[in-house]
Amino acid sequence: MGPVLETLIGGLMTGVLYSLVALGFVLIFKASGVFNFAQGAMVLFAALSFARLSEFMPLVLAFAFSVLIMIALAYAIEFLVLRHLVNQEGIILFMATLGIAYFLEGFGQTIWGSDIYKIGLGLPTNPIFILESVFP
Repeated sequence: MGPVLETLIGGLMTGVLYSLVALGFVLIFKASGVFNFAQGAMVLFAALSFARLSEFMPLVLAFAFSVLIMIALAYAIEFLVLRHLVNQEGIILFMATLGIAYFLEGFGQTIWGSDIYKIGLGLPTNPIFILESVFP
């Protein structure tokens, strides 16, 4: 029964993550009319900045700086790229967001590095067996 329960919980968590990604796409599309393919690259850039900044400073301060960095980056993308593409055809906006995604992936790895980083959140690393006595 343990593997079944583990698979069920893992599947539910995966479904929740997929629904959050879909919700992000829908919110951006409804707000701006652009299907933003750079959304994942922006999340990657934010995660890289948070991971690198958390090496030097407390987590709360690293989070605050990461938010400020992402606000500045989003404003720069809007000001330099998307503002000039207002009322253009959908394929032009599609290609622009793909270009932004490729740029952000390379830029993020250039600025923050491409190694695997750990963020120490203080959570336990040992597994917790909740229903071990019920389902041996």
